[in-house]
Amino acid sequence: MYHLLEQRLREIDTHQLQPFLRNARTGLEKESLRVNTAGRLSQQDHPKILGSALTHPWITTDYAESLLELITPPQERAAQALDFLLNVETFVYQQLGDELLWTTSMPCALAGEDDIRIAEYGTSNAGRMKHIYRQGLAWRYGKAMQVIAGIHFNYSIDEAFWQPWQALQGDTGELRRFRDAGYMAMVRNLQRYGWLIIYLFGTSPAICKSFLNGRQPPAGMEEFNRYSLYEPYGTSLRMGNIGYTNSKESKTGVKVCYNTLETYVNSLRRAISTPCPEYAKIGINVDGEYRQLNANILQIENEYYSTVRPKQPLNRFEKPTDALEQRGIAYVELRSIDVNAFHPAGLTRKQLFFLETFMHFCLLQESPLVTADEYRAINQNQMLTAHRGRDPEVRLECHGNSVLLRDKAKELLQAMRPVAELLNAVHNEDCYTDCLDSQAQLVWNPDITPSARMLEEMRSNDESFFDFAQRKSLEHRDYFLNRPLSAEIAQEFRRMADESLAQQQALESEKQMPLDAFLEAYFAGTSNDTKN
Repeated sequence: MYHLLEQRLREIDTHQLQPFLRNARTGLEKESLRVNTAGRLSQQDHPKILGSALTHPWITTDYAESLLELITPPQERAAQALDFLLNVETFVYQQLGDELLWTTSMPCALAGEDDIRIAEYGTSNAGRMKHIYRQGLAWRYGKAMQVIAGIHFNYSIDEAFWQPWQALQGDTGELRRFRDAGYMAMVRNLQRYGWLIIYLFGTSPAICKSFLNGRQPPAGMEEFNRYSLYEPYGTSLRMGNIGYTNSKESKTGVKVCYNTLETYVNSLRRAISTPCPEYAKIGINVDGEYRQLNANILQIENEYYSTVRPKQPLNRFEKPTDALEQRGIAYVELRSIDVNAFHPAGLTRKQLFFLETFMHFCLLQESPLVTADEYRAINQNQMLTAHRGRDPEVRLECHGNSVLLRDKAKELLQAMRPVAELLNAVHNEDCYTDCLDSQAQLVWNPDITPSARMLEEMRSNDESFFDFAQRKSLEHRDYFLNRPLSAEIAQEFRRMADESLAQQQALESEKQMPLDAFLEAYFAGTSNDTKN
């Protein structure tokens, strides 16, 4: 099963390609809800002192006005991305006053859908489009699942690697096509083996009852105490059937294909251009107010939730599918990572080293095209791991066979060891094999996984999920308030905030074309040829 992986590792060693893997780039995106001193969702505007959520490259909002998203630019090493993220969050915390950043993926106590303010981005057409898109999500799926937080791990292989690697594989075609095919192979394997991340990193086995807003709990969910629900063997309910998943995929007809970049782009384009009768009932512009961008299966590409996405940075008002088609894949975004409540940054260095190893394993491991049966198995394996991952009897479907999750996890970690050794050699460090050993302990002993540790702390402290999350949030606030930030870094963040506000003001001062015309130009792919 791992013969091709072993062959490729030998080729890298024989032909001394290790230096070409040295300059991989890592970027991080972390979502966190702003809450008040009572642990309730903040109703305050996005703080102006942090800059414009529309134009700031590092500090923005996701779905809700209170859902901060902190972003790092690509860094040479994963640890540098973590340091950058810590600096951003330190700056943010030192401007927030009494507010907290909620430190778990599942949200704080919610007082119904009206408690969630959809993010605002100003009066420009670009800002209005972002808001309307979020209105559409509310109409289609409800608001609660949109305020679940996570961490996205963005990774690109050293650009210098692709040309010698292509030559070694005997491929004489266009380099960009070879690179795109390599990234899509990585994406398929990230889906195949992505359940492992859910098991190892899952930190959301419990929720506040208010999240369901009176709805019946799904089968398998039990009462932890008066205020909390949980799954005894759950790892990441965020990635389960109560999270932001495309649960209506079969009903609405979304069929995204990851076998090639072309099939991926074309299948997404079909979804964003195909009318959906169910969404047509919502209406688009009703009594002068937009409810959604359109009534198609997907309003835009980002509505399709996936654990992994191939990405290309956008030029202004460019559509993601157009960027991918025109310039290919620049990096891969892994989206299945829970916020680690046991670390202020939401992620540890050891976890990052493991993710780097995992990404390279998925790049070099054999990656056949995904059949319809395997696609079903991929989704089933992820769901099983999210809800029952620590159950010693839970079994996954792999290549048509039923295997114990713990046995498959041990097999994968063993297969990854030569990849970790390769990265040790690339960077002249031991951190990659060390992190692999640390993660292997979580497979041998499920009681020390983050999900099990959360439940154990709740039990030992006689806490609800809310109490646990609030306690951790207060601990992390103290960490950030006491964490020193150099005057130069703080000044740079203030400059960026002021500059972003000026950019939004300049955008809004331009003469705006009618919003209908702006949206038509955007979906036609001609927005960059027109004024906003």
